[in-house]
Amino acid sequence: MTATLLAMLPAIILFEPDTYVYALTTVMAALTLLAVLYWVYRLRHRCRRRWSSVLGTLLLAAGWYVLLYGSFVGITQLQVRHLVFESADLPDAFDGYRILQFSDAHLGSFNGWRRPLLDRFVDSINAQKADLIVFTGDIQNKVPHELKPFGRQLRRISAPDGVCSVLGNHDYSDYADVDEFERTANIGRVCSAQQELGWHLLNNGWHRIRRDSASIFIAGMENDGEGRFPQFGNISSALQGLNRRSFVVMLEHDPSSWRRKILPHSHCQLTLSGHTHGGQLSLFGLRPLLLGYPTPAGLYREGDRALYVTTGIGGVIPIRFGVPPEIVVITLKTRK
Repeated sequence: MTATLLAMLPAIILFEPDTYVYALTTVMAALTLLAVLYWVYRLRHRCRRRWSSVLGTLLLAAGWYVLLYGSFVGITQLQVRHLVFESADLPDAFDGYRILQFSDAHLGSFNGWRRPLLDRFVDSINAQKADLIVFTGDIQNKVPHELKPFGRQLRRISAPDGVCSVLGNHDYSDYADVDEFERTANIGRVCSAQQELGWHLLNNGWHRIRRDSASIFIAGMENDGEGRFPQFGNISSALQGLNRRSFVVMLEHDPSSWRRKILPHSHCQLTLSGHTHGGQLSLFGLRPLLLGYPTPAGLYREGDRALYVTTGIGGVIPIRFGVPPEIVVITLKTRK
């Protein structure tokens, strides 16, 4: 079932973000009308009440609640999460260093009444006063044109050591109805747009942060997914010239790459990812959209190394229920 849905995504995602909400609303309205007609019929014919009918009505009401709450309230409830990561490899000069991670902006979904939300989110990002900000991919839904209305907001994102970023699967315009030439041009445009913002876009490369004579390194791989997702990550290029004594934070949009490439082929102490959105829907602690994802959201450890998967701040379908948008502040500590 999950594989079938994933295979259908490239065609489905050609719609605009609000189309999904309208479609879900239409389906719910049709089901509600059928339910009303059904109950009118039963009342007129004085049919015996069945528990299955009552249960169906309650489920329909719950569906409306999830749809309306998720579309108008859930997407606005940004959470700021705090995480401490300790490592014996971290230079003393960086003890207490703070990195803010945000991910999966999907700017094409911040249209209409949702546009002011991005200002609120940017204010929250800057209010954390982190030393460094990192963005872990999916700045767009389909094409770089989506970024143009948000230049002012994006330029306000700042930190003393700047902003580092990587590309996500949506940033390759695979979901746009364009030919290969235009797709390649779009990749160049989305890269240029981030570089014009002054961000350090890490396409299989690294950026050095200095404190006196000490350094840490922020490395970034291109999207490295499984199956139909782009797999352009090159860990050898991303870490070229770094020795195994260096403290490295790896940015990789797709968390599946952590066990496939990053753990077995590098010494990166901390990896930061996004991509999953945490499923966006959580019902009674269950996230049905994440079946088959071994690292859906949160912190995962393997010995002294760790992966953090953020739920991100946006999504192609602008609905959040039980999985609020988030930004994450990671404080690095030197383990003595």
